[in-house]
Amino acid sequence: MPIIAAMNYGPIIKEIGRGAKGARSLDTATAASLFGDILDGKVADIELGAILIAFRIKSESLEELIGFKQAMDARTVQLTVPDGPRCVVLPTYNGARRQSNLMPLVAMLLAREGVPVLIQGRHDFDTRVSPFELLAALGLQPAAGAEDASRQLAADRLACIGADRLLPGLEPLLALRTRMGVRASGHIVAKLLDPCRGRSVRVVAVTHPEYLERMDAFLRADTSPSGRAMLLRGTEGEIHANPRRCPEMKVYRDGIASIGVAGEEGGAPPLGTLPDAPSVADNAAQIRAMLAGEMPIPAPISAQVAALKALAG
Repeated sequence: MPIIAAMNYGPIIKEIGRGAKGARSLDTATAASLFGDILDGKVADIELGAILIAFRIKSESLEELIGFKQAMDARTVQLTVPDGPRCVVLPTYNGARRQSNLMPLVAMLLAREGVPVLIQGRHDFDTRVSPFELLAALGLQPAAGAEDASRQLAADRLACIGADRLLPGLEPLLALRTRMGVRASGHIVAKLLDPCRGRSVRVVAVTHPEYLERMDAFLRADTSPSGRAMLLRGTEGEIHANPRRCPEMKVYRDGIASIGVAGEEGGAPPLGTLPDAPSVADNAAQIRAMLAGEMPIPAPISAQVAALKALAG
């Protein structure tokens, strides 16, 4: 099927493609229209590549991120959340590198407390252990679609689903990473997917300090409808608090930010009680042992779970 352009992208590229110092940001409405076209597959490859690299060089402004999110909200499939606490949405797009991935532990501890949890994401890193392989080893398979995920939430308070099932137009955008060699805007906004609008608590984990400032500004501005979220510097890109040194965790209620968990100072040396276990089998065994009380749950993880439970309540 031929691509049908919805707008002339030349003027947009001219504005955003002038480099880190000369580029200008798009207004929210233009950004929403542009990103909507990208998600709908209307932007030809040459223009799409130029747009993505331009945003990577200049970085996305607050107005542009809000516009991108508006475009996603208009297209994201919505799940049914059971009565009671809000659904905690955990994005997973990185996987384990050196440390154990304790994202499933956060999810399972919350579900055990009666808090619905939806894990959403995608994985295409050859050098990292897939979080979906880890989830499968723990008995959790991706839902076939939104209805299936909604049933899992109602029955077990825990479900996982591929991002392609929530927002199909995001999949080809994320897949460009292996072709372009770098991440682009899609990887930033994928963590902001909200398939339970008005009934969600989104956990946003970033890697670089400058993204903490950008996401803080976004979550303060992203107040509709009834937004709640947690922001932290993740562990190797995953959403769980680093068991070696607790990061600061901010929580957001309708755009009002507060400190949910105070951060620790100092370094982050390895823990003798939690050896690195990047293999799927070893990582899964650690999580099972913690759930069974045979291994101690790291204090930062317990603090994160408690803060998320309070935020979802």
